[in-house]
Amino acid sequence: MPEIPLTMIVVLCLAAAAAGWIDAVVGGGGLLLLPALLLGLPNVPAVHILGTNKAVAIVGTTGAAVTYVRKAPVDVKIAVRIGLAALAGSMTGAFFAAGINSEVLRPVIMVVLLGVAAFVMLKPAFGTAPATGPATRQRTIAAILLAGVGIGFYDGLFGPGTGTFLVLALTAVLHMDLVTASATAKIVNVCTNAGALAMFAYQGTVLWKLAALMALFNLLGGTVGAHMALKKGSGFVRGVLLVVVFSLIAKLAFDQWVG
Repeated sequence: MPEIPLTMIVVLCLAAAAAGWIDAVVGGGGLLLLPALLLGLPNVPAVHILGTNKAVAIVGTTGAAVTYVRKAPVDVKIAVRIGLAALAGSMTGAFFAAGINSEVLRPVIMVVLLGVAAFVMLKPAFGTAPATGPATRQRTIAAILLAGVGIGFYDGLFGPGTGTFLVLALTAVLHMDLVTASATAKIVNVCTNAGALAMFAYQGTVLWKLAALMALFNLLGGTVGAHMALKKGSGFVRGVLLVVVFSLIAKLAFDQWVG
């Protein structure tokens, strides 16, 4: 592992905690965690950043998933079906991630961030309606292909925003409310993280010591965030998410074209 200043380790651990909280509440913790790693470890190859990100994220996502399953109405059978497809998709995406570099990754993340910000601003009431009942076979298959294979592949290849994309896809395709979609997304996200992490670990592109420390903070943030989401819903985090997203866009744009 490269030498990392203590102050930067502290900053990365705090970012991991914040990312876990955001991911548990509304999804998209990777929108904070991955750029933080890119900014904090500028001389580390992008594939190692991606691998370390997965090792951190899977811990917090698992903690949030356990909290949700205990207290939220989740159709575990559907979640597992989508999750298995997502696991295969994420392993495939991670296999192709070895050829990515930071110069390509930063603009991609900026586009993703802008897309998420626009959606959150333009659709503030999305997912507030109650769930419409059991999903039909056709909608379940569509969710497996979109949320499982498609978003799973994206998560293995890039990753940022996966939780948010899963929540949006599950709400749109399966007509879930946001809390149920968030809970289901966590189970699926555990599978995408596991598939991608397995491939990154096989390729030897994980900074395990740093990841283990950051994972503890990510777990804490994810557990707290899941409890808050169950109590308050996801509306209260929209403003925070937008502030974080636009701040990261500005910083990544500065590093890409000015710094």
